[in-house]
Amino acid sequence: MKYRVVVEQDEDGIFVAECPTLPGCISQGKTRKDALASIKDAIKGYLHSLKKHNEPIPPSVYEEMVEI
Repeated sequence: MKYRVVVEQDEDGIFVAECPTLPGCISQGKTRKDALASIKDAIKGYLHSLKKHNEPIPPSVYEEMVEI
């Protein structure tokens, strides 16, 4: 499955990753790579919790980048 993740660097230099499709699914890391690894783990845990509680799993997101 694919989910959109937004990564931004905060004022302290920490990278914060968020998955907008999964409300509250946020993680962070000292580097962009660390933040992406952490959010992947967070997404897996979030999806596991949804399955455990018989909640619906949001569908994958397909996006395209357009250069202007």
